[in-house]
Amino acid sequence: MAENKEESVGESVVEKKVEEFHHDDSSSSDSDNEKSKPSSSSVKSKICRLFGREKPVHTVLGGGKPADIFLWRNKKISAGVLGGATAIWVLFDLMEYHLLALVCHCLILSLAILFLWSNATTFINKSPPRIPEVSIPEDVAVSFALSLRYEINRGFAVLRDIASGRDLKKFLMVIAGLWVLSIVGSCCNFLTLFYIAFVTLHTLPVLYEKYEDKVDSFAEKAMTKVKKNYATFNAKCLSKIPRGPLKKKHQ
Repeated sequence: MAENKEESVGESVVEKKVEEFHHDDSSSSDSDNEKSKPSSSSVKSKICRLFGREKPVHTVLGGGKPADIFLWRNKKISAGVLGGATAIWVLFDLMEYHLLALVCHCLILSLAILFLWSNATTFINKSPPRIPEVSIPEDVAVSFALSLRYEINRGFAVLRDIASGRDLKKFLMVIAGLWVLSIVGSCCNFLTLFYIAFVTLHTLPVLYEKYEDKVDSFAEKAMTKVKKNYATFNAKCLSKIPRGPLKKKHQ
């Protein structure tokens, strides 16, 4: 009896050891499989974002209410803004209504309504309408003027840097962009061009945010091909163009 008990105890101990060994083996294999599988976050981090973007699209657009409108966070407000822009374009471009005439007619109508309402209150014994005082704060006007001045000066600095002949690639890109813009401008007037740009800004960001991984991977492949073609063009043509010596900047 004692020998049988000892044999059963020994067999149970061996079985436990075998089970622990299999459990450790399976857990280690599972961990190896998990390590071998790349996570979705690591795959996304390997994708080069468009224009070297590191922040979310909402932050790139400035955040706040304007970014919410462009990304259709509130569909009613975004649809209202797009509908208002469409109404303005139809009114001024298709119906050929003039801006100065519209402003004058709106002022005439509003002043006539307020004037009649103010005089009619004396006969119907009601309080006159409260017309608010509208004034532009000084700090808002000064900050807007300073920011506009900064952007204009930066634009002049960029144009001066391009015209100095230091960066041939940037020069060719600007010339090509202006040439395309001139072709588009010759096909339509300024208001239509502004409306097309507004609709593009109102639709492309939300579509890009929805399909950003596919767009970024495609853009990465396209930029690689463009860089290869530019390198070939630079080696065959641009590098053979004689250039004058560049003046050193005085510190």
